[in-house]
Amino acid sequence: MTVVDTDRIDMADIGDEPTLDEMFAWLEPVPEGFKVEIVEGTAHMSPQRDTHWRIILAIIKQLLPRFADDRLLSNVRIDFGEGNGFAPDVVKLFDSARKDGRGRWLPEHVEFVAEVICKGTATSDYGPKKEAYATAGVPALLIVDPYTGRCLLHSEPKDGEYHKKLVVDFGLDVDLTGTSLDLVLKTDAFPRD
Repeated sequence: MTVVDTDRIDMADIGDEPTLDEMFAWLEPVPEGFKVEIVEGTAHMSPQRDTHWRIILAIIKQLLPRFADDRLLSNVRIDFGEGNGFAPDVVKLFDSARKDGRGRWLPEHVEFVAEVICKGTATSDYGPKKEAYATAGVPALLIVDPYTGRCLLHSEPKDGEYHKKLVVDFGLDVDLTGTSLDLVLKTDAFPRD
């Protein structure tokens, strides 16, 4: 017979919300070829597609001649406030950015984000993720949608929203000269889904 000492059982307080670190730990290991993010406390797992990767690669190829490769990231976790652990498709860090004491990049380190839409995550990319990036003050957010063949450049974040939006069809240039990136991004190599 087993005797349980109820005075020694440590139980979690039902009201305690798990931390992002705990949530990501529960999701390990992530199957190869999948990306995991936590958006507003909900885990999202999506497969990476060829189209998705080719667009990411096309963006990175255009950023590399201008920026040091240690200032560019892809699919690296950055926490954007409570309940939001994102792994943006492309990130350009400020030149002055340094990892924190836990070895992580912080939202204030992010100068530019590009998110390539997947059918399963489009609602998050166009909604809560865009709001989190604006709240964090990310100067430029590019949402690339291979289903519509359009890019949406959001800039001038203030009070939790972007105040400037530019819509560009694939094949035309995205003018980032008005942002701190100060470059023109070609979209003619972006494939459609």
